[in-house]
Amino acid sequence: MQPVSMLLNILWILCGGAYMAFGWLIAAVVMAITVIGLPWARAAFNIAAYTLLPFGSRAVRRDELTGMDDVGTGLLGFIGNIVWFLLAGWWLALGHLITAVVLAVTIIGIPFAWAHLKLAGLALWPIGKTIVPA
Repeated sequence: MQPVSMLLNILWILCGGAYMAFGWLIAAVVMAITVIGLPWARAAFNIAAYTLLPFGSRAVRRDELTGMDDVGTGLLGFIGNIVWFLLAGWWLALGHLITAVVLAVTIIGIPFAWAHLKLAGLALWPIGKTIVPA
């Protein structure tokens, strides 16, 4: 990890990254406990780690990365994203949005607010995405 990314990640944890990563972790655990939610639990665990340390990584569509369609990028992925949105996506996105608004009030918080807005979009539609180094 680059020194700048490391510094930004430390500041990020202090500016809302820790509790939002905890929110993603709670969503992942709830999905895993329900057994029916197991397909969504893995994505939520991966994004929880990404939410904790987002600088130096980015979320991309798997079909754009590999050049091939898979289950998560096709029709089943679309249906999975709709189910995810109804079960957990909207409240995770709302948490990121509220945190972004609070951070945007301060000058130093604007870059972190922008990162929270990106994560809010990911919270709405995470299936079919993967986390890669930037």
